[in-house]
Amino acid sequence: MIVPKKQIATLSGHNGPVHCVKFSAGSGQYVLTGASDRTVRLFNPLKAATETGGTSARQVSAKGPPAGLVQSYSAHGHEVLDIAVTSDNARFASVGGDRQVFLWDVAQGRTLKRWAGHAGRVNAVDFGGEGSVVVSGSYDATVRLWDCKSQSTKPIQIFDEAKDSVSSVHVSGHEIATGSVDGRVRLYDLRMGMMYVDVVGQPINSVQQTRDGNALLISTLDSTIRLFDKGNGQLLQSYKGHSNENYRIRSTLAFADAAVISGSEDGCIILWDLLDGIVLEKLQAHGGKVVSAVSWNSALGKKEWASAGSDGK
Repeated sequence: MIVPKKQIATLSGHNGPVHCVKFSAGSGQYVLTGASDRTVRLFNPLKAATETGGTSARQVSAKGPPAGLVQSYSAHGHEVLDIAVTSDNARFASVGGDRQVFLWDVAQGRTLKRWAGHAGRVNAVDFGGEGSVVVSGSYDATVRLWDCKSQSTKPIQIFDEAKDSVSSVHVSGHEIATGSVDGRVRLYDLRMGMMYVDVVGQPINSVQQTRDGNALLISTLDSTIRLFDKGNGQLLQSYKGHSNENYRIRSTLAFADAAVISGSEDGCIILWDLLDGIVLEKLQAHGGKVVSAVSWNSALGKKEWASAGSDGK
């Protein structure tokens, strides 16, 4: 496994900590970022890259936008905490401190829908039903499902089993996995109408289901990432070496689920082998600032990852 360590580009321009980063679907040519400055930005990393090996070709100035910036999306009145992209890259959803869920048209740069109903900030969002449903998780301890095709502004379903803030949602087929600050992972099987609960015992930052649907990768606020068997709740592996006790830091699967990547509060990015849990690489990034999120480019043949940090990049 050859770990990509050469920096391709620095995507700058946000005025404050960047909370989320996602590659576009398909070829993974673009990167979306959401930040505390209330904007979502769409970048082309290759356009931003320079021959000097990853520095931004043009910083923010009166002469023009940051290097690689394709589009900036402004409608949020508060910080943006999460984003999700449809499989055809035509739309994306964003959530944050507004207590609303925003559905955007990528090309036109405008909102298609704004759903209100959450009683607190919205921490997480994902698409389901091949892009026809948006799933959101909130500080109000609820998960809500929104119909993209309906004119109704009401959620089509509400899950309120969490006892504290819902920090993460991940949709895979007919299943919705959620993580909460109450230390529990809840798996909703929409086809069977069932809910399954696993007790982790620590506040959860992120939940991601493996491609084969057999396991869940869970990041928690005790500087540990865990891999659980989805069927019986057995702990398969744990990953340590990063610092995560105060901030929401999300991990992700990489190399077709052969590895795990996470940021750290000390400015490091760590990559582990999924099966044996050993550290494969540990890199310094973002000037030692908190690395809050990482994203892996899952496009065929691509070996790229992007990171977001409190340094605004």
